[in-house]
Amino acid sequence: MNDAGAPAIKQAAWAAVGRARPHESATLHVLGQATYTDDIAEVAGTLHAALGLSSKAHANILSLDLAPVRAARGVVSVLTVKDIPGTNDCGPIIHDDPILADGKVEYVGQPIFIVVADTHDNARRAARLAKVAYEELPAILTPQEAHAAKSYVVPPMRLARGDAETAFAHAPHKVAGKLFVGGQEQFYLEGQIAYAIPGEDKGMLVQCSTQHPSEMQHVVAHALGLHSHHIVVECRRMGGGFGGKESQSALWAAAAAIAASKLNRPVKLRADRDDDMLVTGKRHCFYYEYEVGYDETGRILAAKVDMVSRAGFSADLSGPVATRAVCHYDNAYYLSDVDIRAACGKTNTQSNTAFRGFGGPQGAIAMEYVLDEIARTLQVDALDIRKINFYGKTERNVTPYGQAVVDNVIHELVAELETSSEYRARREAIDAFNASSPVLKKGLALTPVKFGIAFNVTHLNQAGALVHVYVDGSIMVNHGGTEMGQGINTKVMQVVAHELGVDMDNVRATATNTSKVANTSATAASTGADLNGKAAQDAARQIKERLAAFAAKEYGGEAADVRFAADTVFVNAMEVPFPHLVQKAYLARVQLWSDGFYATPGLSWDAKTMNGRPFSYFAYGAAVAEVVVDTLTGEWKLLRADALYDAGNSLNPAIDIGQVEGAFIQGMGWLTTEELWWNAGGKLMTHAPSTYKIPGVSDCPQDFRVRLFKNRNVEDSIHRSKAVGEPPLLLPFSVFFAIRDAISAVGGHRVNPPLNAPATSEEILDAIAFVEAAASRA
Repeated sequence: MNDAGAPAIKQAAWAAVGRARPHESATLHVLGQATYTDDIAEVAGTLHAALGLSSKAHANILSLDLAPVRAARGVVSVLTVKDIPGTNDCGPIIHDDPILADGKVEYVGQPIFIVVADTHDNARRAARLAKVAYEELPAILTPQEAHAAKSYVVPPMRLARGDAETAFAHAPHKVAGKLFVGGQEQFYLEGQIAYAIPGEDKGMLVQCSTQHPSEMQHVVAHALGLHSHHIVVECRRMGGGFGGKESQSALWAAAAAIAASKLNRPVKLRADRDDDMLVTGKRHCFYYEYEVGYDETGRILAAKVDMVSRAGFSADLSGPVATRAVCHYDNAYYLSDVDIRAACGKTNTQSNTAFRGFGGPQGAIAMEYVLDEIARTLQVDALDIRKINFYGKTERNVTPYGQAVVDNVIHELVAELETSSEYRARREAIDAFNASSPVLKKGLALTPVKFGIAFNVTHLNQAGALVHVYVDGSIMVNHGGTEMGQGINTKVMQVVAHELGVDMDNVRATATNTSKVANTSATAASTGADLNGKAAQDAARQIKERLAAFAAKEYGGEAADVRFAADTVFVNAMEVPFPHLVQKAYLARVQLWSDGFYATPGLSWDAKTMNGRPFSYFAYGAAVAEVVVDTLTGEWKLLRADALYDAGNSLNPAIDIGQVEGAFIQGMGWLTTEELWWNAGGKLMTHAPSTYKIPGVSDCPQDFRVRLFKNRNVEDSIHRSKAVGEPPLLLPFSVFFAIRDAISAVGGHRVNPPLNAPATSEEILDAIAFVEAAASRA
């Protein structure tokens, strides 16, 4: 070699992580060639299933006449609860969620029977022909009603620190009130679907759109009365999940498998959008009653909140969702004396479930609402009140549940965004605009985010992976995470490529499969890349160590000095192409595959005391939103949004920025346009795109500025990166409070508008009317 320093330069300049790389399936998505569950070529003899649903919210089934269903065109079989060979349950924690109703229905849309026919349309048409006689029972539909009746799916929980009662009594200023924040439909582009294919010796392959293949394996095995080893669940990709396919894909997988087992033929169950929305749970809506005491500067001295969610008819994941809401009530603020109570109201509605943020957004927004009230009451900019209450670095830095905040960057992050967004100058400009604009009012808000990363349940924080290096030097990786568009496969491929020193194009990720990596956790809680990336890195590291030892033996030098980069192995001042070394290692019988495992260290949680260290670290962020509101119609528009997010040492800035953008718009939809409405009979009336309004392209701001905050995780996460799945969903709090700020301008910012979420045009008009009436009396 002519330049002795060239190898070192070549190695230092090369990296597979920290680079903006396209999504591994981007080309397939664009060309329409990406295979989703419904695209899988159907096996000969495949049948199609549909579910027969309840039309009552709460009733005993007096009689069920399925003769018209069986006589319908194309129908092969109709199955009821009596045809389930194993356990009639698909509940993920508490086993209170039947696959098919057994004598009683508890919400409109609850499955009662399964129709199996020759086509999807025939099955769905036949399912509507059943004649069901009901004895209706009293129904509870709202969380307020459930709370009043002490109707809960799990016991209420409480987190207390200090003496909130005494601190509140001695506080010089107090604020109290009520708030309602609605739920949200996941509205994944690909609906719920499962395709069950019977195999030999009671075996069953279930291809389904799920965030939790191992849970689907367990549910199907229990439903069929078999062992887990009889069942293989596979998922190559989902067309979105957002939490809605964490536990609630189980019903569809179980129903398809029951039918396939009974008939010994492949059965596909694909939910129509209306059926999907009627059957499945959503983000939990929350009702709050709060009391907060504070001093003359706006610093909180005592905080009390009683929150109750609409859990639905069964527990599902409502308990963990409430736990996370309790643990995120503080958001980015130190609360010395608190009394936080949470209950999961049992209602005769769909069993609500996971949704991006998993209770965190519902907990944090209540505190943001209070701070917004304090600021307006004291006639101080809300940003200044937020800053006063931020967690400290070395003091005032322990959460109500006892975890020290050791990675606090909220001060620097907010200061950077305040400057880059020209917050103060824009505030002055908006005040001037509002003073001369009687109809259109502008609003501005900057809100922060502190979000804990890890499953609250400690044992779920584990992952496994397999990495195979083939003789030609190409690499295959399989892990327990599931791809739902968020880019987990891309990031894991980058991690493996970086560890083995090869270009990412030489790495391929395969479908998540329970026969490859077993006992996996759900891809949820923003832990997908953290857990599975670490597991894959562990597997690749073992292979690299074997190859390094072989290279040192073959070419001389020490194994510890061998380096892998740029598709090259640097050993004893020589450069060996990676494929060449692999081929020689194979001939020397070196193991070229390995499994990997990772368990997040340092976690603890006592569910009884609600104390411990439930999170590995915190992700931070902040956003500024500027809106304009038409006070005559309640219409509004987001004019500009600035977001700054702490992704740590980002594995892939392009994917992370995309995730922040998507989360922002999705969260904005939750808080503004996406209204769930049940009629008096308990039927969800917003069960289709025609009646349920998610944001469209025209709702996105023309001026949308998203950046990643320069930071490095203090915890030993995968390459010191931070999660980016759920935390950014809290950034559009800024939109909600900007709308509230605009409404407040109607009364000269002297009145706190009573604004619930979603802030629909009707809700906005109601709040404007309240402000106008209050201002006129002042």
